[in-house]
Amino acid sequence: MKMRFLTAGGLAVITAAALAGCAGGSSDTGSESNEDVTLTYWASNQGASLENDAEILQPELDKFEEQTGITVELEVVPWSDLTNNTLAAAVSGQGPDVLNIGNTNAVTFQSTGAFHAFDEESFEAIGGRDRFIESALATGGAEGQDPTSIPLYSQVYGLYYNKALFEEAGVEPPTTWEELVSAAQAITDPAAGRWGIVFPGGTVNASMHISYILSQQNGASPFDADGTPDFTQPGVVAGVKQYLDLLTEYQVINPSAAQYTEGPQAAAEFAQGNTGMYIAQTSTINVLRQNGMEPDAYGVVPLPAPEGGEEISSFVAGSNISIFKNTEHLDAALEFVKFMTSDEEQEILNAAYTSLPAVEGVPAEAFADQPELLETWSSILADRAVPMALVPTVQAFQANVGGAVVGLFGRAATGASLTEADIESALQEAQDKMGATG
Repeated sequence: MKMRFLTAGGLAVITAAALAGCAGGSSDTGSESNEDVTLTYWASNQGASLENDAEILQPELDKFEEQTGITVELEVVPWSDLTNNTLAAAVSGQGPDVLNIGNTNAVTFQSTGAFHAFDEESFEAIGGRDRFIESALATGGAEGQDPTSIPLYSQVYGLYYNKALFEEAGVEPPTTWEELVSAAQAITDPAAGRWGIVFPGGTVNASMHISYILSQQNGASPFDADGTPDFTQPGVVAGVKQYLDLLTEYQVINPSAAQYTEGPQAAAEFAQGNTGMYIAQTSTINVLRQNGMEPDAYGVVPLPAPEGGEEISSFVAGSNISIFKNTEHLDAALEFVKFMTSDEEQEILNAAYTSLPAVEGVPAEAFADQPELLETWSSILADRAVPMALVPTVQAFQANVGGAVVGLFGRAATGASLTEADIESALQEAQDKMGATG
């Protein structure tokens, strides 16, 4: 498998066999100064492109070097590669010093034993446990254990809608799933190249996310209280069908969305006025702006549930920052985490990525002139977001259920008719794989 990295110097492609060649910095002899320390940092793709991430992050890393003398070599990793790269590095023992992870994978990565656990001494080194928003910090690892990741960028899902297309179609922002479907049907005009709603149907992570949220709306969780997979229960099947019906029964999604393997591809369709709605996370605002769409052109409302369903619109999403346990520069790595989660950097970076700060008291500068958007995102996080399942097999759940939903979406995009039995069969196959991988 090929993995793509963007460093400050440009784009490089390496193979999994070369992971040993991208290990952390040189050996710490115990006598070197900060000027002798180089950290390798894998940053997840948060911006409109890998290049955009480098433009945002490199000035901050230069600032860190000026303050501490510690050099940070940046490699921006697309989400399509990040999980597999991280697991490969955990198995091989060769990886970066510090990296970002999606917080949905925190417990899975914690279970590998490859990451530094933040005990009270480590929390003191980064400024204290109480600085972090409680719901965000809870994503850092399994309950009752020292977290192995620290929240960096907090996000939730929302429903973006194009104000002009809604006005043209004479519809209002939806408050129920049924209203969402009606609005999408009113906007859809395939002959004009216009569709009701878009979602990156070829993206495994996002497909797992939407199936999890919609399953929660239908009163179900894919895991029981003991963390045992239960993917074929009626509520989970209903949640997946609710999503696929947008393509099959209602035909309000462009079938080409099955080819969108990265979120920015779907965001570009929305920004270009080709679709009326887009289900996406907070940071999409930055991607839309990069595609020429300013916030006054769209609104955001909570992703609505079916009438009588659970009013759940998101899970507590976001990206965390972790340290590989075998780093030879632990003190420098902790200093870097302290820097990235400082009040100043939280304000700068979350404003750049239009995400929500993970530290108490830091203003959400991205929404300083958009109080309505801030109120919407804050209300979703406070009132309509649930935790992702904190079980070690959640990464396998993401890969297997997300992959199953991508496969079903792909079949539907080619015109296949999907029944509840088809969905249940695909989810059962995903659950059977959990037995092999979990």
